[in-house]
Amino acid sequence: MAELRAEHIHKRYRDHRALDDVSITVPEKSIFGLLGPNGAGKTSLIRIINQITGPDEGKVLINGRPLQREDISIIGYLPEERGLYKKMKVGEQAIYLARLKGMSKLEARKKLRAWFDRFGILEWWAKPIEDLSKGMAQKVQFITTVLHEPEVLILDEPFSGFDPINAELIKSEILRLRSEGATVMLSTHNMGSVEEICDDMALINEGKVILEGKVKDVKNRFKENVYDIYFKGEFLGFTNALWTGFELLDKEGIEDGLTRARVRMLEGNKVNDLLTAVIPHVQVNQLREVIPSMNDIFIRTVKNEKKHG
Repeated sequence: MAELRAEHIHKRYRDHRALDDVSITVPEKSIFGLLGPNGAGKTSLIRIINQITGPDEGKVLINGRPLQREDISIIGYLPEERGLYKKMKVGEQAIYLARLKGMSKLEARKKLRAWFDRFGILEWWAKPIEDLSKGMAQKVQFITTVLHEPEVLILDEPFSGFDPINAELIKSEILRLRSEGATVMLSTHNMGSVEEICDDMALINEGKVILEGKVKDVKNRFKENVYDIYFKGEFLGFTNALWTGFELLDKEGIEDGLTRARVRMLEGNKVNDLLTAVIPHVQVNQLREVIPSMNDIFIRTVKNEKKHG
């Protein structure tokens, strides 16, 4: 188990400031989403954590101590740029990569065949890499990234190129690895995946962290006291019942006479006040609070940062 921290990281490439005082904490046994638009600095931070490049200022800590060169053995890194030797056989390539991580050939072969079987690619063991589809090649690289059971997993766009079924397979494996003690940091544009599997997140834009926290807390922070209410009855009667304490944002006819109305509470009014106002006029079927999606939060925050930046 490992906690990963980056503290006050600065990185500049010639005239470009890639990272500007970036600090994040990836708690042990958690899944951390590193978000941001293209060019925000995500890959620069990941490369520093993996010791591919060094920071101009700042430091990376693992379990409270500075990251050392030998710590590379407890980190599994899946880069966004996939790279396999096209002329090698699939099994040979996977064993070669496993041995680079310190595994014996016998141990690597045994674990690899179990993983290949679970991922449905065992029949491709003796075929050349160049015959693999993009999705199958990415499965091979994911397997070789996690095979040595690293304490820390850093996955850059792990769902890129996968169809929905295989994306779900990768998600379930990431969740399983976390349950077995791995600390996971993933960089992704897939906001749905962040909502589904991430415990914590940080949003980077133009080299700075502009939003961070637990995913649940971040979503609650962006709530706007808005509710969807589903009802049957006259819409005019419904709108007349909405006195000045409520704002009707939009409406939509569903089916079988059912209407959805989106309402914002004003002046400190509560759900019970809304129900008390409309129940005498319509039949309420459902009431649901509108929680913004991570995609909405992402877009809103980046746009706001550009507006005030």
